[in-house]
Amino acid sequence: MNRNPRRRPRRSLFLTAAAFLAAAALGPSLSACTSGSGDGPGGGTHLVRTAMGEVKVKKHPQRVVVLDTAELDSAVTLGIRPVGATRADTASGSPEHLPAESVRGTEDVGRIGVPDLEAVAALKPDLILTNKDRDAQRYDELSKIAPTVMTAATGHPWKDNFRTHAEALGRTSEARKVVAAYETHAREVTEALGGTERAAALKVNVVRFVEGAAIRIYGRKNFIGTVLQDAGVGRPDVVDRAKDGFSYDVGPEQIDQADADVLFTSVYGDPDRARVPRTTGSALWKGMKAVREGRTFKVDDRLWIQGIGYTAANRILDELRAHLAD
Repeated sequence: MNRNPRRRPRRSLFLTAAAFLAAAALGPSLSACTSGSGDGPGGGTHLVRTAMGEVKVKKHPQRVVVLDTAELDSAVTLGIRPVGATRADTASGSPEHLPAESVRGTEDVGRIGVPDLEAVAALKPDLILTNKDRDAQRYDELSKIAPTVMTAATGHPWKDNFRTHAEALGRTSEARKVVAAYETHAREVTEALGGTERAAALKVNVVRFVEGAAIRIYGRKNFIGTVLQDAGVGRPDVVDRAKDGFSYDVGPEQIDQADADVLFTSVYGDPDRARVPRTTGSALWKGMKAVREGRTFKVDDRLWIQGIGYTAANRILDELRAHLAD
């Protein structure tokens, strides 16, 4: 990741969030199972409203399997170590922005979108968290393994999904504290960028190079789009061309359409196959304002694009402040 040599990241707010996560873990360290104390003691079950209807779930699940990155972030944010998790196609291991202790011992149960159901069943979960975008066609199979809480989609509705995850995990009171802390963090970042008007005047773009696909200029209706909105920064007009608000896709020969005051870039997959050298070596790229002024920053794709949760969002806010605050 490119870093601004004139500034060091201000970590106090992220550390505050991390301290809360440690407290939410309800002990000096996370056990292999979740704690039984969330919004109240004891066992029993409760109904959770999901995209597939109401699902009966233990009040405090002890063995949780997560099948996408948003679900992983939600569990970790709420102080829970999943017993199993899927991984992205191009990744191995857990995302670096997650505290190592929060995923220590979590078993790999296959790739996102194609989980190994035998591996999931072998972990004997009492709750599975996923979404219809990834696993709608596997809902019946998953439900035979354990109660499966499935949200309608991933990405843009991540905040609503977090509330559903918190309800399923029996940690709604902890979730309210997470949301409040994040909102405070976002307001403080806006102030660090010079206040509401000055932050909004700064036009920021996020470009993702994807192996085997078009280059994506991210719009407003996705995870990173909502974090940028929460930070109060402006967006260039090109983002409003995004299909369904998600992304406006271009090739190397149209990359100048991504120009902005500040440009953040990430890569999914092999950089050569994602056409990174070809694009960033072109005259169009070098002629963009953000490039000429040295305001382009490489960021971690697993954080900025795939993070999809409050732990990731807090980390991104810290990075925005570090790169953009005067």
